Amino acid sequence: MKNITVLGTGVLGSQIAFQTAFHGFDVVAYDVDQPALDRAAERFRALAARYAADGVEGSADGGAEAAIARVRLSSDLADAVATADLVIEAVPENLELKQDIYRRLAGTAPQTTIFATNSSTLLPSALAESTGRPDRFLALHFANEIWSHNTAEIMGTPATDPAVYQQVVDFAGRIGMVPIEIKKEKAGYLLNSLLVPFLQAAGELLVDGIADPQAIDATWRIGTGAPAGPFEIYDIVGLTTAYNISRMGDEKQQAFADLLKERYIDQGKLGVATGEGFYAYPRGN
Repeated sequence: MKNITVLGTGVLGSQIAFQTAFHGFDVVAYDVDQPALDRAAERFRALAARYAADGVEGSADGGAEAAIARVRLSSDLADAVATADLVIEAVPENLELKQDIYRRLAGTAPQTTIFATNSSTLLPSALAESTGRPDRFLALHFANEIWSHNTAEIMGTPATDPAVYQQVVDFAGRIGMVPIEIKKEKAGYLLNSLLVPFLQAAGELLVDGIADPQAIDATWRIGTGAPAGPFEIYDIVGLTTAYNISRMGDEKQQAFADLLKERYIDQGKLGVATGEGFYAYPRGN
């Protein structure tokens, strides 16, 4: 694999694109319009600064600034995937939206292109038919802040070609990830199977009026020694992603989704990316 396309330049999509370019690959970062691409360019500059500050070591020459030059931005889907060996989809966590993008990809990308979804919660089987190439489709899931939380969970479907699966495992290693091979489909993979119930429990404590986010976070940090509490994690993940996942849950989770929308998302408070969510952050974080 030489040419990689990432669809979606949000918090995690931009990280995937940058990490891939940082390790020497040519990357096309696709999003729907120029304002989204302008925001992506800002994210890439912030990531270059973060990598340099954290002393992240890559396998390519030139460091973090050179990685920016290896990323080309595009809002034309056909252009973005024209020469792609691998397309990593990181669009919002919405089944219908993802299915639509794969139907468009099916008739646009070369037949040799491998498709991988970074979906946090959806099974790849729910998307496989839409791809038009279920044998060349699987899940490749990254954790947020992938330069340090560098796991890559690889999960196929019964239709995934084992050779394709191995190609993606090898690719994950080449971009500095620790490949985690998942033996069968599981909603939430490994990481989110552990993380999501924890976050949902915190959301329910807030919905029920048991305590405010600061108290819940402090309890978790002090009681376990963890570096961040659940609402700090929500801010890092992004409240739009939290909303999309919660609104598909049970009655209590839907109530949490409504709370997120009314108190935060509708006010433009989306988490660290916008400078404010449950907490306020210096711009540029």
